[in-house]
Amino acid sequence: MRKWILLIAAVPLAFAAAQTIQHETKTVNIEIPVRVFKGTTFVDTLMLDDFEVLDNGRPQKLEAVYIVKKTNIERREEAKAFAPRTARHFTLIFEMSEFDPRLDEGLDFFMNNVLIPGDDLVVVTPMKTYRMRAEASFGQERSQILKRLVGLVRHDILIGNSEYRALLEDLKAIARSLAASITGGGSPSGNVSRDALANEGKFSGGSFEEQLQNYASCLNRFEALRQVDEKKFLEFARFLKTIEGQKDVFLFYQREFVPNLDPKIMNQFLGLYNGNVDVVLTVMNLFDLTKRDTTFDVGAVKRAFSDSSTAIHFLFLTSQAEAAPGIVMEERTEDVFEPYLEMARATGGFSDVSGNFEFIMKSAAAALESYYLLYYTPADYKADGSFHDITIKVKSGGYRLAHRSGYIAD
Repeated sequence: MRKWILLIAAVPLAFAAAQTIQHETKTVNIEIPVRVFKGTTFVDTLMLDDFEVLDNGRPQKLEAVYIVKKTNIERREEAKAFAPRTARHFTLIFEMSEFDPRLDEGLDFFMNNVLIPGDDLVVVTPMKTYRMRAEASFGQERSQILKRLVGLVRHDILIGNSEYRALLEDLKAIARSLAASITGGGSPSGNVSRDALANEGKFSGGSFEEQLQNYASCLNRFEALRQVDEKKFLEFARFLKTIEGQKDVFLFYQREFVPNLDPKIMNQFLGLYNGNVDVVLTVMNLFDLTKRDTTFDVGAVKRAFSDSSTAIHFLFLTSQAEAAPGIVMEERTEDVFEPYLEMARATGGFSDVSGNFEFIMKSAAAALESYYLLYYTPADYKADGSFHDITIKVKSGGYRLAHRSGYIAD
């Protein structure tokens, strides 16, 4: 995963600097956006008495239910009157190392079918964070706004990840060189020739070991660029908590591949160089680098975004790996795929996997357009900083519900 930074940058035309407004609030009335589905269809017929609410396992008295479509309250049922905050705040985060031309179609759909006057839009790229003012921008031609938005995203993805892509190309080149040298020019069999290794100038001694060490060094630097910055995630969640209204974060993550030497060749390295401690240790370290663990506290991040009442929508963009003799393009997304999926589930968000950017954007937009707002006042509320688990149930019907998992009592 490439790092993204939370900087608010001043941009001409429809973009302007965002400001963080910090204030402290004491939560008494709890607002829970809830989406209820029968299959893939949103259910809009439920009433106050159809819902059950549990706070840390304790039943709560539900005081109001509102149905909202976009920013309009379509229906309300109140035992106690509330003032629902339906203003919408969208954030698009592009965790991408390569610009995909298909982004144009997805962003075109978002601009013309999702975003409406009054909405806030924040775009997070590998370089900067931009905020679009809907009131100002909708007076201009949408095509011009879209063109500028796509241009900013393309520029920042290409420039912001130049080191990432350069390292990836270095890894490919070194892997191809190693594979070709030990297979006699990249033969399909992948068998290492002892006769070939007898050539001192090309295959043994410092030259061969340097290539292997260089590959390991590049791989270590590459993995360092993929580390998730947990601190920035938590800062972003705290920033979102200060914003009133409905908050949706679209996290676009691009499928990643890393060039590895064919495991058959690596095993033959160990056999042919079993007397060379440096080579054996380097090869063993390469095996260890393919075993990745999550590098951030998923639970803390989930609680932070759930507390900020922000829905994370995880949209995973697929692609095909290139083929090359002697190397295997190994997918490296397992360390973030499940954690990001958990974040989407814990915040009541949407998740999907597709190679079609427009399709995945349409699916997400359809899933979040309508929702219920539920309100209750927790019994025996104490501002002790603890996290409260929320469970919402519908008394009958076999529905699928999506909502945030809880809040911090502060």
